[in-house]
Order: sequence, then structure tokens, then C-alpha cells
Amino acid sequence: MPTFAADRVAILTPDPADSTYAGAWPAVLERLAAALERAGVTATPTPWTAHVDDCARLVEFPLVLPLLAWGYHLDHARWLRACRSWRDAGVPMANPAAVLAWNSDKRYLQALGERGIAIPPTTWSERVTRAQVDAMFDATGAAQLIVKPTVSGGAWKTVRLRRGDALAGIPDGDAMIQPYLPTIETEGETSLLFFGGRLSHVVNKRPVAGDFRIQVQYGGLYTPLPEPPAGALALAERTLAAIDTPLLYARIDVVPDADGRWLLMEAELIEPDFYLDHDPSVGAGFAQTVQAQLAASPHRP
Repeated sequence: MPTFAADRVAILTPDPADSTYAGAWPAVLERLAAALERAGVTATPTPWTAHVDDCARLVEFPLVLPLLAWGYHLDHARWLRACRSWRDAGVPMANPAAVLAWNSDKRYLQALGERGIAIPPTTWSERVTRAQVDAMFDATGAAQLIVKPTVSGGAWKTVRLRRGDALAGIPDGDAMIQPYLPTIETEGETSLLFFGGRLSHVVNKRPVAGDFRIQVQYGGLYTPLPEPPAGALALAERTLAAIDTPLLYARIDVVPDADGRWLLMEAELIEPDFYLDHDPSVGAGFAQTVQAQLAASPHRP
């Protein structure tokens, strides 16, 4: 049996062969590790792709956090294989490996919609056609549509279309078609960060003028909010209840439509940026939740 140190965790990082996020993830890791260190927890980074079929090194940790497994969408089959391996080997993963697999395909939004969670009108397609695009324009009256792969990240292969635009650049294979919500420009997307089911902090994100993507790599503008809008918090709490699985962390991204109705855009349960640089407690809530998970772990020595 391996010997565990109760005050250490593993944080899964990108594939070393993938340079896509090389300029971004080290800074996020530094914020995570610093928050944990202040709580007396040591974080060890390790690439997720090093543990796809052989989980022996991960099982040595009392807790494994997939918080920087960025880029899994670029090799989704390998990601699903890794999730199965972690589940079968009993790797103490948080969030659970089954959740990591489920959340990696945006069709989870369809499942949440069927459970009563408000999401934008969505057409799910195995291969986007002109007829599907035109039908969505007709059904919603939207001036623009968003088309993106169901397995994606960071606005990868996400396209905004106006009626009559060529379908050049749209994703191949499984995709989702939604009306573009202009409120993303006027009201922004609101991210609510939860640790252990409790709200930690709230960040509003808006695109720069002329863009629709709110990610930092596209110039997204981030502003911490002292309190969440009431409707946003209510939707986020309903979403967590609909997921109905104990989660160490969750980032719930919501946007109001033109009528002020809050809609779920994403429930990020795998590798969300927690925006700890906008957290008044600088990650204390996250670290305390990790401490509590470690204390309750059956792997504790």
C-alpha cells in the first residue's frame, strides 16, 4: 500500500506536447498553488496525459484535481479513456471522474435542460447543415447565431453567423447551434464560483467592442461583483441541484436574455479558471474546501 501525505494534492496540467496554453496555465497554477500553500497544502503539477492508462502515480495522492487539464477537447477519446481509468482505479479525483467525462461534452446542457434548467434555444447536430441554420434563424428570429462543437473549450472553432453567411469555418461533426445573445455585450456573462456547494465570489465578463468572445485571450474584460444578481444566483443554485452530485468546485456561467430571463451557458466542472485574482479572499474558500476533502478522504494516513 502506498504511504500518503495528507497535506498534498496533484493538479493535472496540459499535455506537454500541446503549446496552445503554454503562456497562460502557469500563472493560473501559481494562483492555485499559492492559495493551497497558505492553507498548508502542497500542490504537485503533473500532465493529465501521463496518467491515461496507468494511474499508479495518481493513486499515491490523497486528492487529484484536474484543474489545468486544458486541451482535453483536442483528444476527447483519450480524455474519456483517462476518465474511465481514473474511475476504475479508484483515483481520489475531485470532481469525480464520471462527472469529468459527462461534463466534457456540451450535450450535458441538453440533459440539464430536460431537468428544467433554462438554457438558450439549441439545435443539436451531428453535422451542421444550411437547413438547420436557416431553421434556427426562422424559429428564434435572432439576428445572429453561434455555432460551436459540442466538445470544445475556450471558444475553439466557435463561429458567429448572420443570415446568409457562408458556413465556412463551422465545426465538423457534433455541434450546437444557438441564437447569439446581444446581452453578452451589454450585460455580460456572469460567472458564479462555488466551492463545496457554497458561493465564493462572482465575476462579470464582457467582450471587447466588436467581438463576442469573453475569454481573456480575446481581450475579455473581467470585473468582480460584490454580490450576484438575484436571478443569476437562483439559476446557479438550481443548476447545482439538478446535477445532484457532490462537487468540490463548480463555475456556473449565466447570461440574461433580452427579456431579463437568466440562461445557463456553461456549468464548468472540469478545469475552470476560478479567477482567484478577482476573489476577495484570494482562494481561501477553495483551499478550505480542499482541506475538508483531504480530512474526509479514506486515503488519509
